Amino acid sequence: MSKKRTKRQKAIIRRRIFLTCSSAVLIAVIALIVFSVNALLNNEDKVGEISSGKNTENSSSAVSSEEIPETTATVISTGDIMVHSTQLTGAKTSSGNYDFSAFFKETASYFKAADLAVANLEVTFGGTESGKFSGYPAFNTPDSLADSIKDSGLNFLITANNHAYDTGLFGLKRTAQVLKQKGIEFTGTRETEQDPAFVIKEINNIKIGIANFTYETSGQTEGRKYLNGAIIAKEANNLINSFSYEHIDDFYATAADMISEMKSGGADYVLFYMHWGNEYRTSPDTWQKTIAQKLSNLGVNMIIGSHPHVIQPVELIRSEDGESTTVCLYSTGNCVSNQRQEIMDSCPTGHTEDGMLFEFTLKKGKDGTVLSGLNLIPTWVNKYKGGSGYLYTIYPLESADDGSAKYSLDSTAANKAAKSYERTKAIVAAGLTECQQAIGCEITFK
Repeated sequence: MSKKRTKRQKAIIRRRIFLTCSSAVLIAVIALIVFSVNALLNNEDKVGEISSGKNTENSSSAVSSEEIPETTATVISTGDIMVHSTQLTGAKTSSGNYDFSAFFKETASYFKAADLAVANLEVTFGGTESGKFSGYPAFNTPDSLADSIKDSGLNFLITANNHAYDTGLFGLKRTAQVLKQKGIEFTGTRETEQDPAFVIKEINNIKIGIANFTYETSGQTEGRKYLNGAIIAKEANNLINSFSYEHIDDFYATAADMISEMKSGGADYVLFYMHWGNEYRTSPDTWQKTIAQKLSNLGVNMIIGSHPHVIQPVELIRSEDGESTTVCLYSTGNCVSNQRQEIMDSCPTGHTEDGMLFEFTLKKGKDGTVLSGLNLIPTWVNKYKGGSGYLYTIYPLESADDGSAKYSLDSTAANKAAKSYERTKAIVAAGLTECQQAIGCEITFK
C-alpha cells in the first residue's frame, strides 16, 4: 500500500510541475502575441496619420498651400504737370538743354515709395519739328521733362486732356512715342488705334483697370471732334479718349463697355481719371456730379479728376442700387505750374499754387479686393530765383508748419506754404474723413 501511495504522489507532483511549466510558456506566448499585435497596430496608425495628413508638420503644409496669400498695392496720384514759359526759361541750362529736376526733388521719396505713382501730363512733347518750345496756350515741352518725371518715381501718366492736341496730330503721336521710349506707362491717348484704350495694371497680384477721358468743346462742323475750341484731324478721333457733354449718353455707353472689358480681363478695381469741370472753381459743377454718379452706378470704384487747376472736394458716392460706393476726388489741383497768386486775376486766392498727393491702398485676400487705406497730403509749389531765372519745387505738407520746420523755407515762403495747407484742408477734410470712416482707416484731418 505504501509503495502504491508513493508512486501516486510522485505522479501528482510531476503533473503539477508540467502544468505549471505549460502555463508559464502559454502566458509568455500570449504576451508575445499581444506585444506583436500592438506594435503592428501602432505602425498602421502612424502610416494612416501620414497618408491622411494628420501628422502635424504635414498638416500645416497642406493648409498653407491652400490659403490665398494676402497682398497689397499702393497708388499715389498728383495733379497737373504744366510747363509755362517762365518755367522753361528757368530750366534752361548753360549748355542749351533743359533740367526740370527741381520740380520733384521733394516729392520723389513719396513717388518711389508707392507701387504706382500717377500724374496728369498737361503738355506735349512735339519736338523741334513742331516749332519752338513754348508754354501756354500751346504747350510744347522738351523731352527732358520725361526724364525728370521718370527719375522722380512717377511711373504712370494720364494724357487725355484739353492740351493733348496742342502740337497737332504729329505732337499727339510723338508724345506717345517719347513716353514709350522712356519706359513710362500712360493711358488716355495713343500712338495708333491698335494701342489699348485703357490699361489693366497688375501689382502684387492685384489688377487695377485704369481709364482716362477728357471733355470735348463745341464746334461748328458736325461729326468732328474739338479740343480747346480747335478742330482735330479725323485720324486723331480715336487716338484721344474724350466725351461730349452734348452727347453724354454716348460716353456712358463707351464707359460701360470699357468697364465690362476690364472686368472680363480680371480687373479687381476700376479707376477712372476724368478731365472735366470748370477752371478755378473749388467746387464741382452739375456735370461733374452727374457723371460721377453715373460712373458709380456702372461699377467704377474710384474717380480722380483734373482740369480746374484748383483742388476740389472728395466725396463718397453711393450707387443708386445701394450695392456699392465710389470714392470721388473731383480735382487734384496743380502738381506744378506758373499759375501764381500774384498773376492770376481769374483766381487771386492762391488756390492755383495748391496740389496734393492722393494715396490709397488696395488689399486682396480670400474674400476679394478692398480699399484698405486712404490719405491726402497737401502740396504747395514754391517759385524762387535760380537756374536761368526762376525754379519751381513742389513741397509735400504733412502739417501746416512743414515749410519752416521740415524744409527750412524763409519766412515768406513758409507762411505761404502754411496758408496753402489750410486752404486744402478746408476743401477736402469733410469728404475725406467720410471716406476714411467708411473704410475704417486713420483719419487725416481731425
